[in-house]
Amino acid sequence: MNSDNKTILKGMDINELNHWCSSNNFDQFRAKQIYQWLYLHGVDSSSRMHNLPKEYQKHISESCTLSTLEMVSKTVSENKKTIKYLFKTIDSNFIESVSMIDENGRHTVCVSSQSGCNVGCDFCATADMGLMKNLSSGEIIDQLIIIRSLSDKPINNVVYMGMGEPFLNYNNVIKSADILNDEKGFNISVNKITISTAGIVPKIIKFIDQKISYRLAISLNASNDLVRTNIMPINKKWPISDLININKLYSKQYKRKKITFEYVIMDGVNSSVKDAIDLAEILSSAKCKINIIPYNETDGKYKRPSDITINKFIKTLSLHNNDNFQILVRWSNGLDIDAGCGQLAISNNIKEE
Repeated sequence: MNSDNKTILKGMDINELNHWCSSNNFDQFRAKQIYQWLYLHGVDSSSRMHNLPKEYQKHISESCTLSTLEMVSKTVSENKKTIKYLFKTIDSNFIESVSMIDENGRHTVCVSSQSGCNVGCDFCATADMGLMKNLSSGEIIDQLIIIRSLSDKPINNVVYMGMGEPFLNYNNVIKSADILNDEKGFNISVNKITISTAGIVPKIIKFIDQKISYRLAISLNASNDLVRTNIMPINKKWPISDLININKLYSKQYKRKKITFEYVIMDGVNSSVKDAIDLAEILSSAKCKINIIPYNETDGKYKRPSDITINKFIKTLSLHNNDNFQILVRWSNGLDIDAGCGQLAISNNIKEE
């Protein structure tokens, strides 16, 4: 329920809508119709649910809420390829999402799973906010519904890599991903939905045990525990060796998929030739992908390495690979609007209107 004691339909899966229809004396088959209006069509008014009887539309209008977010602003990058959206939730928390269109026309949306974050990664701007709240599945999905309505490019790739730690909001994240994947929801392939985690090992094991098929990315960001603990306090609880063991478990379960380890490269922190050699050694037993992400500067504490340093790191890593892992490089877009990886944060001066 929201503050007006209205039922929030956005975020309900088909089973929950079936139950809601039964409880409100709706014909059972109406649940599928409402589900498609909510997600496939993304309507924000029951009057647009044309195949529902007028009395059903009226009941939904009077007793239910169809929208969970209000768009506050959008900021467009200079090259027009990246847009950062600021949203406000019904309970007046703020989140950001990023829409990116690449040179091939692929539309990727980076969604938030929490308002703020309490994992405390030292290099991430979101960590400075602390945790405001876990987002509901409806609030996660509404980010995509609003962005889809404002874009002339269909969304064909989703990454849970915005604000928050997705696996500390596990149930709502998986539920929202299932709706995105459903052909009557957003119809996005399981291979085009990626969930990124700082390394919440029990939830990763749960993800594997449940045989969930979405792609998995883990933030590694260091070639030894000393450095990783300094920049990611979570390493004290779940060190690098745990993540490598998780990868082995994952490889047994998913024969045709690989975990992607994310490595945000920061000047003088994890960018040396030795770091590259040590990283190759760590990954020598892991059939995986490693995604090198040049750091996107925020408050000046950490610096982005020069392109020469980055390319030397990548070359060294490649020379010590022996075909054990695939090397990817992600040059973030939207840096001019603070929309790059690790740059999402809500300014303290945002106030309710």
